[in-house]
Amino acid sequence: MTTSDASPATTGGSPAAGGRRVPLWLAIVACSLPMFMVALDNLVVSTALRTLAGDLHANTQQLQWFVNAYVLSFACLLLTGAALGDRFGRRRVFTIGIALFTLASIGCGLSDTSNQLITARVIQGFGAAAVMPLSLTLLSQAVPDRMRGLALGLWSAVSGAAIACGPVVGGAVVGGLAWEWIFWINVPVGLIAVPLALLTLDESRLPEGGLDLVGMVLAAVGLLAVVWGIVHGDTAGWASVRVLAAFAVGVVLLTAFVRWERRSAHPLLPLSFYRKRAFSLSNIVSASMYFGVFGSIFLLSQFLQIAPERTPLRAGVLTLTWTLVPMFVAPVAGLLADRVGGGRLMAAGLFLQAGGLAWINLAATDNTPYSHLAAPMVIAGAGMGLVFAPTAAVVLGSVSREHAGKASGANTTVREIGGALGIAVLSSVFVAHGSDRSAAQFASGLHPAIWVGVAVVVAGAFAALAIPGPAKTGAQEPGRSPEDQEYQPSAAVGT
Repeated sequence: MTTSDASPATTGGSPAAGGRRVPLWLAIVACSLPMFMVALDNLVVSTALRTLAGDLHANTQQLQWFVNAYVLSFACLLLTGAALGDRFGRRRVFTIGIALFTLASIGCGLSDTSNQLITARVIQGFGAAAVMPLSLTLLSQAVPDRMRGLALGLWSAVSGAAIACGPVVGGAVVGGLAWEWIFWINVPVGLIAVPLALLTLDESRLPEGGLDLVGMVLAAVGLLAVVWGIVHGDTAGWASVRVLAAFAVGVVLLTAFVRWERRSAHPLLPLSFYRKRAFSLSNIVSASMYFGVFGSIFLLSQFLQIAPERTPLRAGVLTLTWTLVPMFVAPVAGLLADRVGGGRLMAAGLFLQAGGLAWINLAATDNTPYSHLAAPMVIAGAGMGLVFAPTAAVVLGSVSREHAGKASGANTTVREIGGALGIAVLSSVFVAHGSDRSAAQFASGLHPAIWVGVAVVVAGAFAALAIPGPAKTGAQEPGRSPEDQEYQPSAAVGT
């Protein structure tokens, strides 16, 4: 059946293609495995940059593009990927995205020049932009409503695992194998993921949905200009002509995008989403979280290699104290989101994250024993886990089921922009106060940079506290407009 809101089973299984039922866990794996693959590649290349510089004779600018080429194409096309799924079939576009990502990974592994690798990374981003938002949409449709919170928690745990494994996988591959294996490991995953999705997930699309081509172009190019300015702000200078010009072009195009969406018959991003406090504030939470956390992790992963000196693999393993914790916390947070309230859980998570970062910053010296960092890393990791699943639940629950893809795409876009901005801003603060020439100079630059990250995370926590409590199923809370409701509990979504 091909519909916009086909109801999932209310028993233990989910409807597969052809009306067969499959185990619930298999549907969750089908949605989560490709997401893990694309999220991993967002981080794994950073560990191998020094090796790539030698083998491909890459200069500093090319090394930046090995990372930024993927980030730019991925972040700027997320809304387009979700819209194509709504129009042509979410499972179809999802599997095409997996296949494109896998083929591009082969291209990366076969690259013997910097330009070839950069081109393949751009194509990887195209595929990832279809996979990431649609994986969450397909998951929300594949599971029974009463199991939705747990499923989102498990999905978030897999996302956390990708963050955890990025530095470790990169360090292990570079330390024991050729750098090409960073990309070759995607191939067997893709070969499994495509048939698994086709066998376990049902097709869905928006009925009679049009394709907002003008909106796609305005959003993609506008976001490209903004993200380009962000990732080059640190190196070119935030006040440089080309960075300011990129921001100006982005503002003009995104303003035109908003004006166009107001009168489009089939908008790429319905602006009515932003009249709902839950949706708007959750996006602020996501941007704040990724700004503070990814900017801090970017610096702390290097700090662990220099103060004292450690191999990339050992430093990556040490970060697991932080990044593995969300795998265990996120499923619990998903179960609690409807009972406690997503906003409260997000706020608690961000306050824990800020506390953990502050503790790490106070403990950081030019020769910090790992024992001084382990406890705050666990606290920071628990905070991450409390944010991931509730954010997904609130974002999806604040819109109707047929618009889940667009809502997910919008939230993921904000997350990626927040992460890119966090890395760029915190790196600029770091360079202004220190350098990587010695452990002492690195610590001098690290301290003010992390404090900026802490401040942004705390601001996100206060935004989370402003998210209204869960709406009562089938009723509106007295004195509160529908736009002020946080989200419908899982059992009520789509009904």
